[in-house]
Amino acid sequence: METISVSQLNGYIKRIFENEELLHNIAVIGEVFGVSTSRQITYFFLKDEESTLPCVCFYPNIASEIKEGAKIVAVGNPTFYSKGGKFSFNVIRLESQGQGDLYSQFLKLKEKLENEGLFAASHKKPMPKTINRIGVITSREGAVIQDIKNVAWRRNPNVDIVLYSTKVQGSHSELEIAKAIEDMDSFANVDVIVVARGGGSLEDLAAYNTEIVARATYNCNKPIVSAVGHETDFTIIDFVSDLRAPTPSAAAELLTYNMQTTKEEFLKLVKNFISRMIDYYNARQTQEIFNLSRCTQAINNSYLEKLRKFNIQKLKFCQNTEKYYDECAYKLGLNETILNKLNPKTILKQGYAKIEQNEIGIANTSQINYDNHLNIIFYDGEIKAKPLKEEL
Repeated sequence: METISVSQLNGYIKRIFENEELLHNIAVIGEVFGVSTSRQITYFFLKDEESTLPCVCFYPNIASEIKEGAKIVAVGNPTFYSKGGKFSFNVIRLESQGQGDLYSQFLKLKEKLENEGLFAASHKKPMPKTINRIGVITSREGAVIQDIKNVAWRRNPNVDIVLYSTKVQGSHSELEIAKAIEDMDSFANVDVIVVARGGGSLEDLAAYNTEIVARATYNCNKPIVSAVGHETDFTIIDFVSDLRAPTPSAAAELLTYNMQTTKEEFLKLVKNFISRMIDYYNARQTQEIFNLSRCTQAINNSYLEKLRKFNIQKLKFCQNTEKYYDECAYKLGLNETILNKLNPKTILKQGYAKIEQNEIGIANTSQINYDNHLNIIFYDGEIKAKPLKEEL
């Protein structure tokens, strides 16, 4: 069997799309979702009940008319990007066909719930003045929970974040979100609940446009903040919740106070208070203030005088102590010299010896008992000697 390369196959498919006249200037009707822009190129999808079609538009003036949830007729050509092996529909012209089905359903549910009073401002609960623990309902796999943690803990490291992980889109995701709201309301020890997810198309955010999630939010006894999508995205839960944050990160910022800013504001208030007090007392110029100033000055002068005397006494004490130390050192050295001179061993070293008999020093011959030995003591030892009596 003969083989061909990937490039050859992709090039063959590309030429089929380019050469087939029936595939040029096709008008396709569908609902827009998943709109994104990169380098002035707009990417989006068209969908109906069963299929989706990836589309691309290189014309900024046309792309500005592509709105999420709108039903349009896109005129263009199917193309195949051979290098990446990707198929897309290249849109060259648009024709509006009104609102898409998802957006129509969104408007109908919004009108119904609004008429029932679920959006009423009177039902919205204020945010707690002190928030120590925030409950977050979102997916543990997404970046949303990390964004909330990063912002909250940067502003206030002492706040706790409790995660209730749920699906944020797809089959039965609305059931998980509604149950998470009920569970956090009943069991979790949190001060406020944040329902959050990142941005997306109207289809991606469909779970937050459901009646079950709206009613769970309305029936929740704890304050709820909706932080779904980007700043331009609006969902049903945004209208029912007690507070809407444009993004998950903004929710974390709204529910935490900046400790550094709070400290600076407090110091500013203290400084302002002191300044006002000074201005007030200066304006009054009362005798009490004058007397207080004199009393303060007297106390200050007294303190300075006592401090001066103390320093003088301290200096004298140090000088006397040093003088006494020097005198003691001199006397000690003098005594040491005298003791060395009086030390018998010092004298013995000079060639003298000490004579004892029966441990009594002998100063002259009259003290000698010639029957006993004499002890002759040198500086490094002693000897015994027999005394001889010289006969005349």
